[in-house]
Amino acid sequence: MLTKRLIACFDVINRMVTKASQFQNNIDIEEVEKVARRVYDMQIDEIIFYDVKASAEKRKIDIEMVQRVAREVFVPFTVGGGIKNVQDMYEVLKAGAEKISIDSMAVRNPDIIAEGAREFGTQCIVLSMQVKKVDKTAQIPSGYEIAIDGARVFTGMDAVEWAKRGESLGAGEIVVNSIDNDGTHKGYDLDITSQICKAVEVPIIASGGAGKIEHLAKAFAETEVSAGIISSMLYSPRLERNYTVKEIKQSLKESGINVRPYHGER
Repeated sequence: MLTKRLIACFDVINRMVTKASQFQNNIDIEEVEKVARRVYDMQIDEIIFYDVKASAEKRKIDIEMVQRVAREVFVPFTVGGGIKNVQDMYEVLKAGAEKISIDSMAVRNPDIIAEGAREFGTQCIVLSMQVKKVDKTAQIPSGYEIAIDGARVFTGMDAVEWAKRGESLGAGEIVVNSIDNDGTHKGYDLDITSQICKAVEVPIIASGGAGKIEHLAKAFAETEVSAGIISSMLYSPRLERNYTVKEIKQSLKESGINVRPYHGER
């Protein structure tokens, strides 16, 4: 049985990690490399960070920021934001990232998924999806619509169909982030997460809403997700308490979830 992964994910603005609730009301936490180093020392399995204003500001991702994080952590880390073409992907990988996340640009130009997969391998290409539950009267079979541009623009695209297309184009992993649950700490949206797990064969990462260890345990027990994003649980000031990777892994193991072993602080 494959072990389940724990992933810390940061939204970054001006090189500061920031936390939002449903993509609004951001609170700055700390410089990105310091937060990355802290969660690395906790023995997080992987790290993702998004340069969230790169696309809106029509600029490339902050390569120096990628390099700073690469100097601090030695686990796989994924980078997204402002990546428009294969050259941008190359620069990010050269700077030290292992995977590239594409979101809004993939919707605008789906061929970027196939181009990246051909150039660097499917294992490097992560399709990130922002999904929102829609009214039952909407003509969207799964009940969930894809949004882009920081959940400001809705596309009319069905989330499950987009996941299937992304897989066919060469995405090696898919992040399913619930706009409704993001930053609420009430748990993942297991409905759409489960739908997408059943529709594709690539690993799925649950995102948006984790605030307690029980939320992770429920996702791993009730869906086929490969990993869960647990950012707020580790460092968000919006939670009554934060957790360590050690206690999360120990609790999940006691619940019968097969997680990667914990070997003590680095």
